[in-house]
Amino acid sequence: MNSRTENRSPSNNQNAQDTGPVTLPGSAAFQAQYALRDTAAGLITGAMAIPLSIGIAMMSDYPIKVGLATVAFACLVGWINAWFRPGNFIGAPGIAAGLAPVLALGVATFGWENMAFCIFLTAAMQGVIWKFNWQKYLLIAVPVYLVEGLLAGVGLKILLKFAEFTYEIPDESITEEFWNAARFQIVAISAVGLGVFLFLFSKFKDTQPAIPYFVLILGGALLAQFITVPMIFVEDVDLHIKLPLPEADVTILMLVYMVLFCAMLAIVDVIEQVMSNAAIEKIDPLKRKTNSNNSLLAIWIANMGSSFFHGMTNLDGLAKSTTNKLAGAMTKFSVLIIGSVVCFFTFNTQYLDYLPKFALAAIMMFTGYKMIAGLAHVTHHGPYALMLAVLTAALVFQVGIFEGLLIAMALHGIVHFLVYTKHDKMPGRSVVKRYFDNLKNDSSNLQ
Repeated sequence: MNSRTENRSPSNNQNAQDTGPVTLPGSAAFQAQYALRDTAAGLITGAMAIPLSIGIAMMSDYPIKVGLATVAFACLVGWINAWFRPGNFIGAPGIAAGLAPVLALGVATFGWENMAFCIFLTAAMQGVIWKFNWQKYLLIAVPVYLVEGLLAGVGLKILLKFAEFTYEIPDESITEEFWNAARFQIVAISAVGLGVFLFLFSKFKDTQPAIPYFVLILGGALLAQFITVPMIFVEDVDLHIKLPLPEADVTILMLVYMVLFCAMLAIVDVIEQVMSNAAIEKIDPLKRKTNSNNSLLAIWIANMGSSFFHGMTNLDGLAKSTTNKLAGAMTKFSVLIIGSVVCFFTFNTQYLDYLPKFALAAIMMFTGYKMIAGLAHVTHHGPYALMLAVLTAALVFQVGIFEGLLIAMALHGIVHFLVYTKHDKMPGRSVVKRYFDNLKNDSSNLQ
């Protein structure tokens, strides 16, 4: 296949390691020879993205329509960015499950009316990270295994949150007895739905991973025509453009807490994107190199833009990107199609009322499980990394995402400080100097 590549030496915004073949801007966004494949892949991945986006928006305490609008806008920005500064080539943008409880924390702490400002501030921080290519240093300052632990804790929250849908019954079926006939019926339906989903996923995960999503959603919608089950309700909120400014009653202390919160949100979002890019590069059908810093450009622009309509944060999710690849995507044109599908449902939310809650529960519980299973990736870093990841997961689940991450990072720093000062007999000042020297020496090896 002709991928229109040429050899270039690293310069400007390219990472030092991107010295191999680089796809020319333009061909990353569209190639006529792949137009039909990209269109088909976009339709399939777009349909799969709908229930995932709905579940993540609900977990984030955001209106479903706002979540869908965020995905559609991020897809448009990602496609436009691919014409000029391609990052990855088949990554599918969307709202991230790993950040859902973080956003929910923001809504609970600062209020819905201040979240647009928080997203704007997060995007501004990410813009600074992109400008100076600081994502290289973040991966050293915040180890990958600590992020995996955070995601595992979040995954457990998601799994337990949506498990409630597996035994929820309509209001008219509620009786004094908790375990009545309606309750047993929905539990049985949920168990069968989850079992079918898992079976189909294990069978088609390497060929057509969208099939279990289609079967579960369509089967659930068909079943709901004959049996009364709880359905998703999508509030038809107004989408309007407004300056993302904080409310007048925001105090200095709250503003300081907002800055810390947004810094955490920005850093986790960036690290997740870099980790996703590494995986997306491995599954690229044309073996093209990714440029993580270019991907961050698309992310912070999309985040900043979405803050003007009260939107959410975004990144290229691995689940959707894998589906996009297996469905036949070759360029970012597939992402434009994904955005078009999501945009249709954003402005036609009445069709989403056919989605049963038990079907959404199966999808989101599986998503949570996959995030927990990510702890297996930590084992090759050694026993210390695994223990820290598990501890981080427990802290995030039990104490809170923001507090849990800070405690885990503090413990990680204390352990390293003690190891160097006690075991290696190094003075404290030398330990700090060694840390920053490692940042400089090792950053060139990271994306």
